[in-house]
Amino acid sequence: MDEVDVLVIGAGVVGLACARALALQGRAVVIVEAAGQFGSGTSSRNSEVVHAGLYYEPGSLKARLCVRGREMLYDYCAARGVAAQRCGKLLVATRAADVAQLEPIRRRAAACGVHDLQPLDGAALRALEPELQAVAALWSPSSGIVDSHGLMAALLGDAEQAGALFAVASPFAGARREGGRWIVRTGNHNDSEPFELAARWLVNSAGLQAQAVAARMQGFAAAAIPRRHLAKGHYFGFSGRAPFRHLIYPMPVDGGLGVHLTLDLGGQARFGPDVEWLPDTTDDDDAALDYAVDPARLPAFEAEIRRYWPALPAGSLQPAYSGIRPKLSGPGAPAADFHIAGPAQHGAAGVVQLFGIESPGLTASLAIGEQVAEIVAAAEG
Repeated sequence: MDEVDVLVIGAGVVGLACARALALQGRAVVIVEAAGQFGSGTSSRNSEVVHAGLYYEPGSLKARLCVRGREMLYDYCAARGVAAQRCGKLLVATRAADVAQLEPIRRRAAACGVHDLQPLDGAALRALEPELQAVAALWSPSSGIVDSHGLMAALLGDAEQAGALFAVASPFAGARREGGRWIVRTGNHNDSEPFELAARWLVNSAGLQAQAVAARMQGFAAAAIPRRHLAKGHYFGFSGRAPFRHLIYPMPVDGGLGVHLTLDLGGQARFGPDVEWLPDTTDDDDAALDYAVDPARLPAFEAEIRRYWPALPAGSLQPAYSGIRPKLSGPGAPAADFHIAGPAQHGAAGVVQLFGIESPGLTASLAIGEQVAEIVAAAEG
């Protein structure tokens, strides 16, 4: 039986960053992905925003890994020729009642290590974005956008150059502990041949499937698998060219950051996501998750957008795409932190579990990979 040092389960941006970090340590790494290509799940269904780190609890993994990951990401993209741009972001208060929320956000961001936020009044906002209607804002010059597909391609290329192997259409079917290692089975998918291999370590970066993957690890305690909550976010595209040069964000809402305006690297605008809480499903039901964007959501989108852009032209929005976030907190609950746990936390040998890797997972991906590699190295002494 073939044996490797680490099996990474899931080839989204976080799984690829973990595989790269582990392979660069000189470890023999195999990446298995259920789909027929890398990054086709949550990693390809987001805003492609590089977050500065404004919203998270000081000291949390989200705060620490976002702030470190942001700078790692910009540096990596510059070194590897991946398109990224620090276009900056405006967090806007459209009503006088919202202005009081800006200072606590600024203080929290500073406690997380974000020290470049600048308060702006209405006149300064109009000078920066004449079409924007708001009474005050926070300007975040470190926020930006990135080509997520190009980033993932570069991470995979680095991992493979360091010796990692990538197996597509290879869903994780289960693993059992035997002789100080994991014996791993993959299932049939798209006519691929199932295979078995031994791995000293498993890294579960399966995103939406992380809980189901953990449950297939024989002997891993069910109590150590946190409950999953699913939040669907819809996006609408904008026809024409929007008159904005920066990202525009309203005040945060339950489960998300509000219907915001983001730009792609060509300057094209899109709006979203909103938040639609979905009933949780079993693993078998996930194939039936609906990613369609209901056109009936358009009036609510237009109403939200016109709070900060009253001149939004009628009929200019079209359904674009949606994504589903694997959250660890449900409706009305405080936002949960990332859950990244190795043997020291959960007690099971040879496993690193990653649960609830939602936003800012893209921004934090390189820092998450670094942390996972450190967990493995520390456990091996």
